[in-house]
Amino acid sequence: MRLYQGIRSLILTLFRKILFIWVRTDVSGNSVEALALDPDKPVCYVLQYSSLSSRLVLEQEVIRAGLPGASEALPVKNGPSHSFFFLYRRIGGFFRGRQAPAPTNEFQALVRYGLEHPDQDVQIVPVSLFWGRSPDKEKSLVKLLLSDTWSIAGRLQKLLIIMVHGRNTYVQFNQPLSLKQVIDEYRHSEERANRKLARILRTYFRRVRQAVLGPDLSHRRTLVAGLVRTQAVKEAIRETAARDDIPPEKVRAKAYKYADEIAASMSVVTIRFMEVLLSWLWNRIYNGIAINNIRVVKEVAQDNAVVYVPCHRSHIDYLLLSYVLYKNGLMPPHIAAGINLNMPIVGPILRRGGAFFMRRSFKDNPLYATVFNEYMHVMFSRGYSVEYFIEGGRSRTGRMLQPRPGMLAMTVRSFLRDHRKPIVFVPVYIGYEKVMEGRSYLGELRGKKKEKESVFGLAKTVRKLSNSFGRVSVNFGEAIHLSEVLDDVHGSWRDEAYDAEYRPKWLNSAVSELSFRVASNINASVAVNPIGMAATVLLGTERLAMDEGQLIRLMDQYAALLKAFPYAETVTLPEGSGKDWIAYCEGMGLVTRQPQKLGDIIALEGSNAILMTYYRNNIQHLFALPSLIASLFENKDSLGRDKIVFLASVAYPYLQSELFLKYQPDEARKVINQWIDVLIEHDLLKPLDDDRIGRPEEGTEAMLRLRVLSRFIIQTVERYHIALGILRKYGSGKISAAELEEQSALLAERMSILFGLNAPEFFDKSLFRNFIANMQNNGVITTDDNGLLCYGEGLDEVADDARLVLSVEKRQAIQQVTMLGA
Repeated sequence: MRLYQGIRSLILTLFRKILFIWVRTDVSGNSVEALALDPDKPVCYVLQYSSLSSRLVLEQEVIRAGLPGASEALPVKNGPSHSFFFLYRRIGGFFRGRQAPAPTNEFQALVRYGLEHPDQDVQIVPVSLFWGRSPDKEKSLVKLLLSDTWSIAGRLQKLLIIMVHGRNTYVQFNQPLSLKQVIDEYRHSEERANRKLARILRTYFRRVRQAVLGPDLSHRRTLVAGLVRTQAVKEAIRETAARDDIPPEKVRAKAYKYADEIAASMSVVTIRFMEVLLSWLWNRIYNGIAINNIRVVKEVAQDNAVVYVPCHRSHIDYLLLSYVLYKNGLMPPHIAAGINLNMPIVGPILRRGGAFFMRRSFKDNPLYATVFNEYMHVMFSRGYSVEYFIEGGRSRTGRMLQPRPGMLAMTVRSFLRDHRKPIVFVPVYIGYEKVMEGRSYLGELRGKKKEKESVFGLAKTVRKLSNSFGRVSVNFGEAIHLSEVLDDVHGSWRDEAYDAEYRPKWLNSAVSELSFRVASNINASVAVNPIGMAATVLLGTERLAMDEGQLIRLMDQYAALLKAFPYAETVTLPEGSGKDWIAYCEGMGLVTRQPQKLGDIIALEGSNAILMTYYRNNIQHLFALPSLIASLFENKDSLGRDKIVFLASVAYPYLQSELFLKYQPDEARKVINQWIDVLIEHDLLKPLDDDRIGRPEEGTEAMLRLRVLSRFIIQTVERYHIALGILRKYGSGKISAAELEEQSALLAERMSILFGLNAPEFFDKSLFRNFIANMQNNGVITTDDNGLLCYGEGLDEVADDARLVLSVEKRQAIQQVTMLGA
């Protein structure tokens, strides 16, 4: 018997080595840490369908990863003879019709063992294996034969699949199941225990298969033609023909053209080509890609239609996210792209990579809007994953932009029409240490016109590929279930009837709530990097320069603040210390060193001073509350704790709206109190008698730390006081919101020049617009019948508190321009 087993093992080893002369694998989850295996319990692997090639791949990957063996007997008394089993075996084959798969004897033996030994447990690790990953269904017979899709391959088909796709094999190890927990309730019925374990494993494999392969896709031409035949589009064709007096046939042809212009044409060949190309590209321009919290996506992708909502900082974003998902065994999403990217050469490649194209505005074209809405509805109702940017365009300042409601509203309306397939939003933070378009953003912020995308512009970008752009982080945030948002906004939404045209009164409220949750969850997943830390501290100094030793200490101490009171579990911090971060920034060419005998000076010079505001703005929200508290001590030695909490609470709703802070207003007072305690623990503040809080002594390093900390947010608070000062200059009922916005931006630009402020967003009109709108929403100001802004005495009290934050020079500058008395 031992001789037979030895010969059999030798033959299988030989087969495995022959197979891996050709086969190349990409593996996920194959470590003890990722699987969270209990070292005191035996491990048994399970594959879905009986296959020699699958068994050989499993054994190879287990050996490579140093996991408990799969070929030996299960290390338990009287147990199964192997540490792996197949769930099902195929019945039939070359000369007999293939029947439904049946459970294997090994599977049944494991269940029987579990029932007979209730005191022992086995960790069952499901392993999914894909020979190539085809995201489409083509008419080509060859592709249908040789693609690993939802169908079960026969022996001949499997051999051909291995020959064609063996070098693109994907293996995913999934979280282990406890045999004991699964079968405990059926101790007296082996048949029912078998059925339960089989059902759980079958569900496991189905969910992973959907996440990796995606739902079956129809041919693109069929999809486009189907859009024109939907009831909503037919009605839009009739209305357009009647309104514009155009023959219905011509309008129908236009609708077909719109659908053809929009629809993606995802191609497995293009995706695999792009994988190879992007692997080369990332290795050339980046120092690595850090991926965090991918587990969230793998969980929700198995049973839901996933909407990926990343921040938008660069054209690289959508390429990077699709690449990361594909490399981690997930289906690349269909990506909403601006029609400006549908240019020669590039457009067709993007379309085959999953991009669908949209025009910037639908307002004056109801036929196009209807076709696009129906296309989105097909995506969601069939369970495709989709990606779009809620900010609309790329952020030129490094801040999260105010979300645009268009795509979110389409998603909500589609879900209301058909909510059988749950929709889950996955926020994604993509953080660059050096954004590729950084220099062009500087030009645009200085008033230079945005360059139109073109093939020639792309050729210019290729020249940058010799540069290093540091490290990239892709952090996945906490998932947001659309049904839960609707439950919170309008609990009875399931009881109402919806069609393509219906817009419930509460839709805007639901979209606003959803957009804020998405934006705040993106910011709650920020990746702090050395560039952001150095930018934050140096931009908080008077002359944008600091002694190297002092800068190192400050960065270490501010990083310690973030660790002492973590903003969110999904935030990631850089490795190393301030000394390492300075060296890194210097190597990236973003800071300069001025040698001095008394200690080197680290400084920001030239355009880098403005460019670094971009990276400071990436993480500004993390320091918003401690910095706001610190700013209250700019002109006061001490304040009562209640006064600190009150003033910070008054400012919080405006900071929350601008920076998408995650705490709700009713939580703010508690969080502010916690931050006061943290600042005291770190010697930035000190407790005094009568519940008063004091600042450190002037001239001490602690006072320097507090003052630099206050400057992380003080420009934002100054901007608020500029708007308040102008409003008070004109008086209640004397100026409109548009005029206040314009006047505020002009004064901010003047102060930026007078005081040498390097932040381009300081005089950004959209930030003033948002502040004014929030004052209206909070009832601080109202609008009369003539569209003029009115306010009461409460506004004067808030404005008077400016003396706590603004320096004498800045108070005088605002007073001089607004003609307010000293």
